[in-house]
Amino acid sequence: MLEILHHPPDGLLERDASRVHEVLEGPTLIHIAGRKRRPLYVSVLLHGNETTGWETVRALLKRHLGGELPRSLSLFIGNVKAAKENLRSLDGQPDYNRVWSGGHGPEYAMAARVIEEMRALDPVACIDVHNTSGTNPHHACVNLMDPAHLALASRFGHFVVFADKPPTVETRAFGEFCPAVVIECGMPDRPGGVEHALAYLEDALARDGLDQVHLHPGDIDLFHTAAVVEIPEEVSFGFGDGSDFDLLPDLDQLNFNELPAGTILGKVRPNSNARLRVTGSSDRDLYGRYFTVDEGRMVTAVPVMPALISTDARIVRQDCLCYLMERIRVPEDPP
Repeated sequence: MLEILHHPPDGLLERDASRVHEVLEGPTLIHIAGRKRRPLYVSVLLHGNETTGWETVRALLKRHLGGELPRSLSLFIGNVKAAKENLRSLDGQPDYNRVWSGGHGPEYAMAARVIEEMRALDPVACIDVHNTSGTNPHHACVNLMDPAHLALASRFGHFVVFADKPPTVETRAFGEFCPAVVIECGMPDRPGGVEHALAYLEDALARDGLDQVHLHPGDIDLFHTAAVVEIPEEVSFGFGDGSDFDLLPDLDQLNFNELPAGTILGKVRPNSNARLRVTGSSDRDLYGRYFTVDEGRMVTAVPVMPALISTDARIVRQDCLCYLMERIRVPEDPP
């Protein structure tokens, strides 16, 4: 199901994300030659409703029309069918950012083919462009605690998240052979996302030694995703609607805020045994460590910083409610 091209097809750059399917039948890898032959790999639309990446590369390629990119670019355009519907993924589809470490089915075979193709080309870096579905500051995520990955992330901004779960994401697979980073550009409809991502990609294409940054404590705010918070399928939830979990309608405003113990997240329906599913890297149940119910209210049991809280119920079901983060030290360069 993967198509590999060596230039953007006619008409592609004139279409927004919802119309890319008119030119591309499915996932497509486009190799575009530049002055420096070793490519930068960039992926967009792994989630069809996260459109900033596509708008960014449209702007990038239009800017260089009639000229030459400073470096070769390998552009992967992912879930064009979901983008048509402005959805993260379609019902029955696997998540396009959860198919990169083996599995059965055409999407897994597609991901394996992309990895094989790119490993042979030895990219200088992998940059996966995403949006969040709730209010979050722009930030970068890495999946390996490696100086080269952290250096690449630091060029995007001050907030950097180290996430070792899930292990099936694209940047975890690419991280085995090049520095890899996810850049989270806020919500798709908010200003500044395209401009920030475009400046970052332009710099990455022009720069040599992307990984040559010496980080010191204070250079970045580094966090580790200590746990993922999910809502079990059998539990009803909503945002101000009286479900088993009746969460605050503006819950995403808590993202990247260090919350004290006792912070209210919502209400639990009386006589309901509903509880959140909270797991760490070992998949151990951590619900009691982080949350408790106090007089019918779901509250934090310890100080915690949430990230990527979504108030989109479909996305909560497809992915998770949020992640819980803890500050960690920036590893210092060896002497």
